[in-house]
Amino acid sequence: MIRPGLCSVTFRQLAPERVVELSADAGLEVIEWGGDVHVPPGDPDRAAEVARVTTDAGLAVCSYGSYFRSGADEPLTPILDSASALGADRVRIWAGRVDSADATPGQYAQIASRLRDATAEASERSIALALEFHRGTVADTPQAALRLIADVPGLTTYWQPTVDAPDAVALAEYDALAAHVSAVHVFSWWPFDRRLRLDERKSLWHPLFAAAAANPAPPRDALIEFVPDDDPELLASEAATLRRWLDGG
Repeated sequence: MIRPGLCSVTFRQLAPERVVELSADAGLEVIEWGGDVHVPPGDPDRAAEVARVTTDAGLAVCSYGSYFRSGADEPLTPILDSASALGADRVRIWAGRVDSADATPGQYAQIASRLRDATAEASERSIALALEFHRGTVADTPQAALRLIADVPGLTTYWQPTVDAPDAVALAEYDALAAHVSAVHVFSWWPFDRRLRLDERKSLWHPLFAAAAANPAPPRDALIEFVPDDDPELLASEAATLRRWLDGG
């Protein structure tokens, strides 16, 4: 069963306690805590407190949303310290800072090498790494992400709709990656950066979750990321839409 949840970055402006309260009231089950505001890397005391607030509300921490960029001279250890204190067994990471089409062989090799080292370090703590499927990285298309997953054993990937992709294109991209997707970022932007309510792209999300449910290894989590105007008052209804789709409705 795919768990409905929230990326805490959806409400960067709110304290963790309020994010937890909103999530619980909306009937969500899990939270991915972001490393930019709510749980800064290298502060395990803060992470442990956020974990306590989360579990006290009957929710689970599903992952740690980091901004680790493979290929940069950036340590992973503080990120893993925070993830461990959160009780997160998955960390979201970014594959460099260049589109796959623009990466030189040397850049790609450096990114992949660093990811192999990072995956090994994380696995020592029973933490898995998952790619952000995103432009500006070498995991920006299904083919590019699959290449990286093949070159770095143990990696999974998140999936989100390419912002300007029509429904049929986005669904095909998901299908290509489905066997390796551990979480889905759920939002409706169309076209480009115009934020819509989830139901306004039902033609994308309803068939996607039907396909995901039929997969022998579906994503573990479906995480709401972004709502129109960053409005906390919209979360309950957006969560109800997501839960309905996950229930097959």
